[in-house]
Amino acid sequence: MATKEKSAKKARKHVPAKTSFTSPLSVGWSSLPQGHAHFILKTTKDKLISTGLMKKEVKVLRPRKKREKGGSLSKAEPAPQVSQVGDPIRNGWTDVAARRQLAIGINEVTKALERNELQLLLVCKSAKPQHMMNHLIALSVTRGAPACQVPRLSETVSGPLGLKSVLALGFRRSSSEDNQVFTDVIDAIKPKVPPLDVAWLQNASSRGTPEHPAGQEDGPRGQKRKLESESEKHTESPPSPCSLQPLKVKRIIANPAKRRKQKPKKKPVK
Repeated sequence: MATKEKSAKKARKHVPAKTSFTSPLSVGWSSLPQGHAHFILKTTKDKLISTGLMKKEVKVLRPRKKREKGGSLSKAEPAPQVSQVGDPIRNGWTDVAARRQLAIGINEVTKALERNELQLLLVCKSAKPQHMMNHLIALSVTRGAPACQVPRLSETVSGPLGLKSVLALGFRRSSSEDNQVFTDVIDAIKPKVPPLDVAWLQNASSRGTPEHPAGQEDGPRGQKRKLESESEKHTESPPSPCSLQPLKVKRIIANPAKRRKQKPKKKPVK
């Protein structure tokens, strides 16, 4: 009987449910023509090969431990020494200066977009799941960075870079144009990139321009708000094509299970 009661209690255990809101508008990448995709892949691959940027990893042989008959471990044997001719190969990137001008991977690209450091973004089309790239669309539009989804990007770029996969590749802005390695590639690819269509961010491209990057303010906060209010009065923005229905709350039900604990009254000291 006791076992049946325990099983019934386990079955009645309440599972907490979490509610979440989804966007009513669909977000997607603009279609890229096949000829433009082939041109972008060829230009990027040729530039990476010419610069010689690659990540090299040297495997180090670890000493092996032999087991004796009793099961105890014997002393490790020293690894055989390999004679090296010339300079030894070190782990890391071959050109550190060129590596700093690139953002490789989804996490690095996301951080660079949030800081408004990218001037071009290429995303692999075969990345799965697809929703892991959707946040880059709104970020690239608000920062004014052209972005597109290129098929077979990881297969083409990962080989010259010496990596297993490259799901996102971003080109950073450089403070000095003389040290910029990928200027010719950016100027050649930018006209081929189709604009992104985000319905609720129509005028967002002007927010993240290099002259006025996002997150930086000119002058004190009060003066900036005053200038923005004056500009809004003089310039009338065109009506937005997207319209959302207002959220209506029919009834609010209080939570009866939530009870506040009353603090114990302090007894007067005699």
